[in-house]
Amino acid sequence: MFFEKMKPRFSDTDALGHISNTAIPIWFEGARDEIFKLFLPDLDLSQWPLILAKTEIEFHGQLYYQQEVEIKTYISKLGNSSFQVYQEIWQQAKKCVSGTATMVNFCYQTQKSKAITDDIREKLGEHMYNQVE
Repeated sequence: MFFEKMKPRFSDTDALGHISNTAIPIWFEGARDEIFKLFLPDLDLSQWPLILAKTEIEFHGQLYYQQEVEIKTYISKLGNSSFQVYQEIWQQAKKCVSGTATMVNFCYQTQKSKAITDDIREKLGEHMYNQVE
């Protein structure tokens, strides 16, 4: 699992005084950087190997300004050329948001997916999500 703490910014709030639902996909994307680095350590955009195929977000509770959040990032599925990232946002010891993002290892020149290499597959496997509920 990758783990990140952050404090919500004022610009993340909405008129109701809680964190806007539009902030969550941005937070989740930022927390996927460590996974991106497994594919491309220097994050050189000219060599970018991934595309986002699908995202889903589920809200379990409200998030609030001035209260630190924890973002947990895991791998929940691993296919030949794609993988699924599972993420959670916690605030005050409560899971408030969860979501998944399906990523595809992609060749922009051929416009086709390509197999994830064994070394990257092994690194992704170290972060598999083992749900215990």
